[in-house]
Amino acid sequence: MKKIVSRPKLAKIIAELKKKGKKVVFANGCFDLLHVGHTRFLKAARAKGDVLVLGLNSDSSVRKLKGRGRPLVNQKERAEIISEFRFIDYIVIFNELTVDKTLKILRPTYHAKGTDYTVNTVPEREMSKKLGIKTIIAGDPKDHSTKDLIKAILGKYRKK
Repeated sequence: MKKIVSRPKLAKIIAELKKKGKKVVFANGCFDLLHVGHTRFLKAARAKGDVLVLGLNSDSSVRKLKGRGRPLVNQKERAEIISEFRFIDYIVIFNELTVDKTLKILRPTYHAKGTDYTVNTVPEREMSKKLGIKTIIAGDPKDHSTKDLIKAILGKYRKK
């Protein structure tokens, strides 16, 4: 099975899955330099449903969100790496800064966000509410970040 698919194709797949009674969870993010927080979030999101779809920020959207020097890993390689996670069923790459458009096209059962959000602070909460998509918070406490990992790496190598 090819995991990395376009939004139109994935919309058809999700519609069929939902007709069969499957609960589809959609999670999204940059996933630039993977760390344990990413894994814990995605596994917790997957546990909320039958199918996990990952919305992966494109290189251009990562640059807009994270700034100069990001992403560290290009979107094609990030998608390839994360496609190896057995608990991820599908991956879709999106260019926008939020996943409002992607949620409107895909219409999953749930939209999962990490614990750095609350149901009331999720940027796409209004779109989800409008579409009848339930917002869920998943993962462990947000005490891991790619930014902190980059700082730690740079700190260790600058000392030499």
